[in-house]
Amino acid sequence: MSAVPERRPRPAQPSRYDIAALKAQISDIQLIDEPQVVRKRSRDFFWYSPVLNVELADKSADIIAVPRDESEVVRIAAACAKLRIPLTVRAAGTGNYGQAVPLQGGVLLDINALTGIAWQKPGIVRAAAGSRLLDIDMATRTEGFELRMHPSTKRSATLGGFVAGGSGGVGSVTYGGLREPGNILAARIVTVEEEPRVLELRDDAAQKVNRAYGTTGIITALEMPLAPAWPWIDVIVAFDDYMDAFRAGHEVALADGVVKKLVTPISWPIPGYFGALKQHCPEGKSILICMIAEASLGPFKAIIGERGAMTYEAPSEEGPGTVPLYEYTWNHTTLQWLKSDRSITYLQCLFPHDRLVESAQEMISAFPDEVLAHHEFIRFGGRVTASALPILRYTTRERLDEVIALHEEAGVMIANPHVVSLEAGSRHKRADADQLGFKREVDPHGLLNPGKMASFAPSGQDQAK
Repeated sequence: MSAVPERRPRPAQPSRYDIAALKAQISDIQLIDEPQVVRKRSRDFFWYSPVLNVELADKSADIIAVPRDESEVVRIAAACAKLRIPLTVRAAGTGNYGQAVPLQGGVLLDINALTGIAWQKPGIVRAAAGSRLLDIDMATRTEGFELRMHPSTKRSATLGGFVAGGSGGVGSVTYGGLREPGNILAARIVTVEEEPRVLELRDDAAQKVNRAYGTTGIITALEMPLAPAWPWIDVIVAFDDYMDAFRAGHEVALADGVVKKLVTPISWPIPGYFGALKQHCPEGKSILICMIAEASLGPFKAIIGERGAMTYEAPSEEGPGTVPLYEYTWNHTTLQWLKSDRSITYLQCLFPHDRLVESAQEMISAFPDEVLAHHEFIRFGGRVTASALPILRYTTRERLDEVIALHEEAGVMIANPHVVSLEAGSRHKRADADQLGFKREVDPHGLLNPGKMASFAPSGQDQAK
C-alpha cells in the first residue's frame, strides 16, 4: 500500500475572513490563493497518525503569504492583526502531528524564503529561520563545526521549524534535547499586533518559542550552539535478541569517552522494511544503528565485543543520491514501514532513567506483537535514558488510548502524536506558564496557529472564528 495519502479534491469554500482586504493591504507581497496549492501546502506528515489523518483531512488555509524578508513578515503580521485573520507559520512541513496545519483557516505564512547565515564563529551560528539544517551544517563544517542535533528530516527541515516543532533528534545522545539549557542561544521573533514588535529572546527566554508550534511569535532568526564536526562512521550491528542490542546500545550511550551522535536499537521485523538497507539487516535479527566518531570506533567495537555482528561500516554521507543512515532512525523508522504498509502507526515514549533496562523489557513483554520496539538513547536532564518511537499495529482509537494509558501506568511518559494541541501532545496538561503568559504578550488576539495552544483563551471579541 502506498505511503502517500489519498488526496481527494475538495470544492473551494468561501473564506470567513476578509481576504480581499488583506490582499489590498499587502498587494506587493507574494500571495498564493490557488485552492489546490493552498490545500497541499496546508498539510504536513500528520497522516502518520490514523487519528489525525481523519481529523485534519479537511483543514486548510485560505491563502498563502510568502515574505522575502523580516520587514514583509512584519507587514503581514500587522495586516492579520488589524483584520483578525489567523496566521499559521509553515516552513518545510516535515512535522508529524499537524503543527503547521491551520485549524481555523486564514493565512499560511511560508517562511522558506527567509534563508542565509548572518554570521558564524567558533561554537555559534546565527541563521534565518527558513534556512535548511543541511545547508547550515555544510557552511559551518568549513570551520570545523556542525549543529549539535537535528531531526531525521535534516535534509529538508528548516531551523525555525525544528525549534518551533521539534524536541531533539540525532545528537541528543550527547547533548540532550532542545529544552536543555544552552541548546538554543537566541531567537528573534515578530509579534502579531496592529503594530508588530521585533523581539530578541536570549538564553532562557528563547525557550518561550521552543516546541510551541509557532503560537508564541513568528521566528525569523535563531542563534544556535555548534559542536565539533567529527568524521562520522555509520555502523549497523546485528543481534539475535533485541534486549542484547538494547543493552549494548545502553553501554555505548553511557561511555563518556566514546564520541557518538546516534545510538538506535531497532527490533525485528522493522528492519525488514528498510529498502536498500535490507542487505545489511539479516533476517530475524534486531539491529543497533550508530554514528560513531572515527577516532572512537575502536572503543565502540570493544564495547560491542562478540555480542553482535557488524554488518555495515562506512563514512556518513549526505550528498545527492545518497540516503543517510540516520534516515532509518527516529521517526524515519516509521516512514520506512509506512512506505509499503499504512496499517501501522507509532508512539513517542520517554523511559525512566533509573530503571531503564527493566522498563524497556516490561513494555516489550506487555505488547509482544502489537508494539514493536525501537528506542533512541538520549540525555535528558543530565542523565542517560531512552526515548522510543515504537511501531504500533493499529486497530482502533480505543485500543490506541488503552496502550498509551498502560505505558503511563508503568511509568513510561507518552508524548501523544495523535493529538493536535501542544498540551495534549506532551506530559503537561497545560502550556508552560512562561509560554502561556508570553503568548498573551505577543499574540493578544490569539491569531497565531489558533487551536494548537489549548490553554490559551483570547477574549471573545478577539477570538478567531
